Amino acid sequence: MSSFKVYNQEGKEIANLELNKAIFKLPWNDDLVHQAVRVAFANQRQVLASTKDRSEVRGGGRKPWRQKGTGRARHGSIRSPLWKGGGVTFGPTTERNFKVKINKKMAQKAFLIVLSAKAKDNEILILDDLKLSAPKTKEMAKIMKNFSQVKTALLVLESNNENAKRAGNNLPNLGIININNLNILDVLKYQYVILTKSGIEYLTKKYVASK
Repeated sequence: MSSFKVYNQEGKEIANLELNKAIFKLPWNDDLVHQAVRVAFANQRQVLASTKDRSEVRGGGRKPWRQKGTGRARHGSIRSPLWKGGGVTFGPTTERNFKVKINKKMAQKAFLIVLSAKAKDNEILILDDLKLSAPKTKEMAKIMKNFSQVKTALLVLESNNENAKRAGNNLPNLGIININNLNILDVLKYQYVILTKSGIEYLTKKYVASK
């Protein structure tokens, strides 16, 4: 087990919490993390560019001019890729699939390795609890001001903490995510990961029990 400080909303240290080594003390693995990140980016990619081939372009049903005798090159349709406004040869279509697969256990381990790296660098901040009386941005800003070392942070919340979620949405350097949706890309995107004690318990039950 590894011990971490627990803070209240005022930024004062109030306790120590033992973190499970199976989640927060895994050795770094460059290749596995790189593979998991590449897969995550690929699976987020959207198909945007789309072109029409000559069969999809409108018009061009008749031959533009007769085959011979005009002195011009022979053409059968203005929909040919040789013509301006014609079809595109081998252009991108909406049928492309950028999805990449990765073994579920590999993806999970890569995620835990990144969490462990955050823990090693003391970039995991544990709060005893996070309760706001109202979903006001100034209240969340006041809490974040108590942790002056935090430049950018990912705040991991339980689904029932709607006040904190709405209060933090307008802070530019604070990302908000439900603990069920926590993923490797968001953890890497921010300097700090902020978790509550109940969030730590949730992750411990989820990942230690699944081994």
